[in-house]
Amino acid sequence: MVKTILTFSQMAVSILLIAVILLQKRGAAVGSAFGGDGAVYFKRRGFEKKLFIGTIVFACLFLILSFLILVLV
Repeated sequence: MVKTILTFSQMAVSILLIAVILLQKRGAAVGSAFGGDGAVYFKRRGFEKKLFIGTIVFACLFLILSFLILVLV
């Protein structure tokens, strides 16, 4: 029972992690293709900041679930 719940929750977290990573902006590659420097520092604001924090949260959840599956099952 516990193994099933942990496995399905890990699958859900992994799908959400993939989605959050794919939604992030790829500004440096596009800017350098048109002659831009690409080494410009920018601050994440609004939705970009939420995606960045969400990526960290989902990655930590994935790691914790992986260890729980390893230890408990």
